[in-house]
Amino acid sequence: MITKTGTDLDIILITGEYYDDHPLSPVGVIAKVLDAKGYRVGVIEKPETMEHYLKLGAPRLCFGVTSGSIDSMVHNYTPLKHKRIEDKYSDATKIPDRAVIFYCNKLRQYFKSSVIVIGGIEASLRRFAHYDYWDNNVRRSILLDSRANILVYGNGEKQIIEIAQRLKDGVELRGIAGTCILSKELDASFELLPSFKEVIIDKKKFCDMQMGFSNAKNLAQEYTNSYVLQYRYPTYTTRDLDWIYSLNYSRRLHPRSLLRMGKFSVVIHRGCVGACNFCSLSLHQGDSIISRSEGSILEEIRKLTQHPDFKGYVDDFVGPSSNMYAMECTRPETTTAPCEGSCILCPQLDKTHRRLISLLRKARQIKGVKKIFIRSGIRYDLALESREYIKEISDHHISGCLKIAPEHFSNKVVGLMGKDNVRFDEFLSYFTAINERKKQGLRYYFMIGHPGDTLSEVLYLRDIIKKRHLENIEQFQLFTPTPMSISSCMYWTGYNPFTGRRIDVVYDYHTKKKLKRIMLGLPLQKPSED
Repeated sequence: MITKTGTDLDIILITGEYYDDHPLSPVGVIAKVLDAKGYRVGVIEKPETMEHYLKLGAPRLCFGVTSGSIDSMVHNYTPLKHKRIEDKYSDATKIPDRAVIFYCNKLRQYFKSSVIVIGGIEASLRRFAHYDYWDNNVRRSILLDSRANILVYGNGEKQIIEIAQRLKDGVELRGIAGTCILSKELDASFELLPSFKEVIIDKKKFCDMQMGFSNAKNLAQEYTNSYVLQYRYPTYTTRDLDWIYSLNYSRRLHPRSLLRMGKFSVVIHRGCVGACNFCSLSLHQGDSIISRSEGSILEEIRKLTQHPDFKGYVDDFVGPSSNMYAMECTRPETTTAPCEGSCILCPQLDKTHRRLISLLRKARQIKGVKKIFIRSGIRYDLALESREYIKEISDHHISGCLKIAPEHFSNKVVGLMGKDNVRFDEFLSYFTAINERKKQGLRYYFMIGHPGDTLSEVLYLRDIIKKRHLENIEQFQLFTPTPMSISSCMYWTGYNPFTGRRIDVVYDYHTKKKLKRIMLGLPLQKPSED
């Protein structure tokens, strides 16, 4: 547990992860931002006993609660719903199930009148009614079960600053962009989603709800005697990100921190244009790219070279996908017509990689930098828009292998995932040609058990992998339905929400295990395992 000494704290943050003073730590960033604005902040990490909750007393303004960088149920359970085994790396059993609800209810028990703000991925993607894989049912908004005063969705720096200021000034919390509240009243500025009562009994209504989700709108969902109101997401800019990541992070990590392998990573952008159906990132960080300025990133790297533990290696350039940096819309600012369709398919999306190549070349020239790694992987289909970029990272930024995620080779399954692998062979051929002498290869991620993925599709995937002699496979991930994703909607309802057509879904665990064993090359009669 981390504390600031002294009394009369303005805000106390409760987190299910260890506290790290690091730009990749969700609670670390929020604490740093609040501190920069002059608030006295305390942090309680992984509270377990009454003494943990009471140690810092009641804050003057509010408690802030998060499970951390991952949903607690994903953290605690495998795709087959087995409890993850605790080890020195995962620390999997040290966070309660439904951590946000658990922590909030403890706070309500000990501090009945305190304001509670919830945020992070678990709160963000459970802000409306959602399918919960572990209950195998539809749960109501986490606002009701947590009894929090306000929910922050997406990245929350702007929101928490405004919340803190309003609490300081004694102003109500209604109407803050990027937040959700419970309200008895509803005005005409809100677009109604299907009600909770409707979506729990009608799967077509659940699909309608899924297609209505958007960060760009004021949305409302009706519950008994109240509404969950979502206020449209605030605009985050390059200037905002430059300020957030310019703050003086010491990069001190807890000994069991999950960030150990990324201590000297650098965040370069937020948002994702990938539109993968199994991912809810567009409903968290947003579906457009907000990049930091080149100058801000280079200055951070210069500061890294002065860190006593820095050995010359930048661990990663971090974003939802590293090579989406600066992939911004090139439409004239005077254009007023709304965009339709997917950004990733739009000819007005800048896919040249020019700014990213420039950034990489300037960054590696900084005195004290030996190498900048691209470890978290890239979107290979986008990389093909710039073979100069592929050569750049092959020559200077790969350590043995580059991670890519074809996910599957069945056109039916990949289409339901919202992806397209038609250029895979083209990428494989070019990458192999320029890397063979360097003895650098590719590492692959595949997903099985996604809606539409049946036994025949998995057998097809296995055969294509063998035919193409693909080796060095990182993992065969068994699909886990997570809140608010389109793929989870498919899994729960059995419908494609875009078309309304029925799709095949594997629900029974025996078949899921069978699919995984096929990919692992294990005999089908082997005892079950995750």
